[in-house]
Amino acid sequence: MCTLAAATAIGALPIIGCGQPAAGGGAALGPELLFDAPDTMTVQFVREPVQIDDLVMEDVNGATFSMSDLQGRVTLVNYWATWCGPCRQEIPDLVQLQERYGDQLQVIGVSADEGDVADVRAFAQEFEMNYPVVMATPEINQQFPGVFALPTSFVLDTEGRIVQTHVGLINPAVLEQETRHLASLPTDVAVEFIDSTQQTRLADAAHATSIPGLDLSVLTVAQKEVALQRLNAEPCGCGCGLTLAQCRINDASCDVSLPLAQQVVEEVLGAD
Repeated sequence: MCTLAAATAIGALPIIGCGQPAAGGGAALGPELLFDAPDTMTVQFVREPVQIDDLVMEDVNGATFSMSDLQGRVTLVNYWATWCGPCRQEIPDLVQLQERYGDQLQVIGVSADEGDVADVRAFAQEFEMNYPVVMATPEINQQFPGVFALPTSFVLDTEGRIVQTHVGLINPAVLEQETRHLASLPTDVAVEFIDSTQQTRLADAAHATSIPGLDLSVLTVAQKEVALQRLNAEPCGCGCGLTLAQCRINDASCDVSLPLAQQVVEEVLGAD
């Protein structure tokens, strides 16, 4: 795993267990399996998925697409970098998954490289990456926050909702079984629903209409919009590496983010 910044992990506690009905794995019932899954495998999804906005992205070749274009397919948003060893190890598995499940899955590679886009383009060609590769932007990072290490992958269901995140190198059999379950393809693995992960908590912040510890009812609709934009853009000073909104939602007990967030509200209120 390639660490970008220090972070405190929030455990995901199992809440409900259920199983996907067993079915045969014939070609008529979907693509054949790429990776062997142990009989005891369990895949997990959050109980309350996070709907993302209709984000428009431009890949390293200049082609544009939007998340709404991918409705109906499972989407895997994979943060990576050319200098990241585990990312290099994972890419061939993602290439295989994209090739095998092209009708059910869309992988998107989000490069965290800070160098020349031409270098990323050359890397993608060398590794024969058969899925769109885009450069990380503030807009993309806002929809997929909490990336503190590489690789980090966000799994979206066919409705464009974040249902799982994986930090670090992940067994490709897990990604395959998650894809098959979400795409309603045959799978014999167990399915478990869990509390939100740290990444889904942070993604919620981008769509929050209320922030812990703040009274936004004193603001007009227009002022509230401005305040929320600032809270989702301005960094907290506690060292968490998050925005004020993300820090308040992630840790409502933080005594650094609260006065800073309150100051934002006061400034917006007094601006008119």
